[in-house]
Amino acid sequence: MATLEIPKGKVSTYKRIAKRIGRPNAYRAVGNALHKNPLAPIIPCHRVIRSDGLIVGDERSVRERRRRLLEEGIPVKGNRVRLSEEILF
Repeated sequence: MATLEIPKGKVSTYKRIAKRIGRPNAYRAVGNALHKNPLAPIIPCHRVIRSDGLIVGDERSVRERRRRLLEEGIPVKGNRVRLSEEILF
C-alpha cells in the first residue's frame, strides 16, 4: 500500500496517494479506506491529511493523529499541518 512508503517525518495527502496508485480522482476512496484501517499505526494513516493541511476524523482520532505527527516533528498548528515541500511525500 502506498501509505506504507510515507517515511516518518513526512506527510502526504489523500489526493497524492490517489495519484500514486494510478487513480487520481479516487481521493475520497483513499480516505474511506484509511478511515477503516485496522492496522494503524503499522499502516501510518496518521501521515495522510487533506490537501489544505487539515487533520480530519472524529475528535479522538484527530487528537491522536495530531499527537503522532508532532512526535514525528511535523509542524502542526491547531488541527492543521503547516505544509511545505520539505515535509510532503
